[in-house]
Amino acid sequence: MNNFSVIITAGGSSSRYGKENKLLEKINDKTVIEETVSKFTNFNEIDEIIIPTNTEVKSEFEKLLKNPKIKIINGGSTRQKSVYEGLKAVKNEYVLIHDGARPLITKEIIKNCIDSTVKYNAISVMTKTTDTIKEVDESGRIIRTIDRSKLYNTQTPQGFKTSIIKEAHEKLINGNYTDDCSMLEELNIPVYIVNGSYTNIKITVKNDLDFAKIYL
Repeated sequence: MNNFSVIITAGGSSSRYGKENKLLEKINDKTVIEETVSKFTNFNEIDEIIIPTNTEVKSEFEKLLKNPKIKIINGGSTRQKSVYEGLKAVKNEYVLIHDGARPLITKEIIKNCIDSTVKYNAISVMTKTTDTIKEVDESGRIIRTIDRSKLYNTQTPQGFKTSIIKEAHEKLINGNYTDDCSMLEELNIPVYIVNGSYTNIKITVKNDLDFAKIYL
């Protein structure tokens, strides 16, 4: 059996959400971060969950997340730097990287990610783009309609052989990537898709939290 680590990013400022930290908001009887983490704890393949976060909420997370698999560490000033801090703590051959603000991820998708990461070494959960996409110039004028037949929306988890994604972070250490797969794209390393779900939303604004409560 291939052992996996999971990095759950939890260091954002929640600037678009409001004054509250969205990861500490309640979805029914659990906080967002508790709900997210709970989706990963019962997999035999996963034996460590690393959560890079900021000092303002680290102690709160430590109170909420009491599980021997979980390690809460200090993150960096950007998502990329936080993930790299997590990667430096990873002990396993494979790693999944997931947004702490995506609590609606399903265990079925996580299992597909585990299997596909071992098969391909680099994967991303994605959904087919269903909306018509327009390119617009700075004045607000529509320039063209983009062919959506090859377009996908990126979600998480994203899964990697640890050595591959860690080397990518080290080579592109001065960048500001908000998506780990884009770092491999920059280095011409192939990444494959795992089908996601349109309900696997990222909690960004308060309406997203309302949807999560209803869905769960």
